[in-house]
Amino acid sequence: MRFNAQAVLTGIKSSKGQIDGGRAFDSTTFHLQVDLAESTMGETIGRVTRPFKCGDSTEIAKWANYKKQWPEAGVPVDCVFEMAAGAQDSSKLVLVSIKPAAAQKA
Repeated sequence: MRFNAQAVLTGIKSSKGQIDGGRAFDSTTFHLQVDLAESTMGETIGRVTRPFKCGDSTEIAKWANYKKQWPEAGVPVDCVFEMAAGAQDSSKLVLVSIKPAAAQKA
């Protein structure tokens, strides 16, 4: 199941290289704010970031205009997520696409 959502992007990191035995990796990780109230255990207050991989390391080039001046409050974004099967009968939230949100008209 796919769905659209808005979020706040707090950081981006691209990674490319090789690990153990020459196995290649190539990805970009987007850190999105998540409301702690979604936790099912314990008492929570506030928001944290959660990493989501999306695309390869070239994905970061689409965000180059933010490199010199990242907004302190983060960047509002429009995301497409997909619910996928996870391990042991669980579900996993996968980031399918991400782009800066359209400017809101006042």
